[in-house]
Amino acid sequence: MSSPLLPFLLFAFVASITPGPTNILVLSNSARYGLRAALPIILGACAGAAGIVLAVGSGLGESLVQLPRVQTAMQWIGIAWLSYLAWQIFSAPAHALETDTAHKRLGMIGAAGLQLVNPKTWMMALAVVSVFAGQGEGRQAHVLSLSIVFFLVSLPCLGVWAVLGAGSSRALRSATALQRFNRCMALLLVASAWLGVLL
Repeated sequence: MSSPLLPFLLFAFVASITPGPTNILVLSNSARYGLRAALPIILGACAGAAGIVLAVGSGLGESLVQLPRVQTAMQWIGIAWLSYLAWQIFSAPAHALETDTAHKRLGMIGAAGLQLVNPKTWMMALAVVSVFAGQGEGRQAHVLSLSIVFFLVSLPCLGVWAVLGAGSSRALRSATALQRFNRCMALLLVASAWLGVLL
């Protein structure tokens, strides 16, 4: 028997709206490059997270539970990668905010790939499958529906972060203000990556 939809919707909303590495990168990119530039990141991140839910529900989750060293290694690789991204943001030179598209930015594929090394996404996917997937013949179809629902719920949640970032761009016109913003985002990114291990 599958779990009711309402508890899962609440779980998906909380997991998507609360601060994490993806939310902070959406906020940062939207503030620096505008709302439109954040849309591919949102689509890629949501699709990547939903894909991980589907993969974990299809049996990968059992492999991770049975191989704790693999799970630990993935977690530390993710933390190292996110820490590197945070350092790149923190150490970026001070420039006034520019809206051109010449700079290389995280795109749809990059955002989807980021979910593979995002500890928060893996922990969320494991929780979804263990709590909401249920058992029985219809389990795989139920996992597929959970991943689709998660995708649909996470889109507007990340959209809120993009709107917040775009709204803050007016305050970031000077090079000093943008550098301070970048450093705050970098510190938040590091914190969001490491808190999952420390707590």
